[in-house]
Amino acid sequence: MLYIIIGIGLLFIALGFVITVDNAKYLLAGYNTMSKEQQEKVDLKTYISYLNKFQIILGISFIVLGSGIYFIIGSAAAGLFMAAFPILAFIFFIWNSHRMKGGLRTKMDKWAIAVLVATLAGVLWLFANGYKEHQLLTDNEKITITGSYGETLSPAEISTIELVTEIPPIKYKVNGFATGDVRKGYFKTKEGETVKLILNAKNSPYLLITKRDGGKVYYAAKQESSEVLLGEIKKAFPGMRNE
Repeated sequence: MLYIIIGIGLLFIALGFVITVDNAKYLLAGYNTMSKEQQEKVDLKTYISYLNKFQIILGISFIVLGSGIYFIIGSAAAGLFMAAFPILAFIFFIWNSHRMKGGLRTKMDKWAIAVLVATLAGVLWLFANGYKEHQLLTDNEKITITGSYGETLSPAEISTIELVTEIPPIKYKVNGFATGDVRKGYFKTKEGETVKLILNAKNSPYLLITKRDGGKVYYAAKQESSEVLLGEIKKAFPGMRNE
């Protein structure tokens, strides 16, 4: 994740050198759609300077703050920072930049702010839902994993339940949530197999539930050990095969 933080920060810094007064009519979104009267109100030189400085400062602060959060708080907080910080920064930029447009706040500015606010709300909801613990609950009839990526399994649907020290090497996410040690959803392994991960934390050993249809679910709670969870499952279903 640290390399991603640095890479994104360097990208922002590089963008700070792309747009100039000469190419603004081609590359500066919103400016080339203004009427000639509106363009004349824009202090283009000052605006371009402000934009470029903003992106350079954004890139530097993204690297410094993101790295600090990663080392001090952890990868989960760094993931949230990576998603939310640029959105907040561009909302501030768009809201503040109208001073260099002769006080003009265009429809595109208003739409951009509305879209960014909606995106930020979606990001916060996604992270809140992703970080919420998906619990594994057992009763005498079924095993239930709560949450948006959870499922309910009867003993008849389960082939084996075992403890494993590692999850298989993951190639990419198919459908789900992944940041730091938290992974929830469907993932493709390097061997080409699609598995479900419900990992609330990096908490080895992991529970591996292999279903009769061949599907595999890897589970880890935030604090409760997988050994304790397996013991509860054995108590509820003494005849179930486990390893």
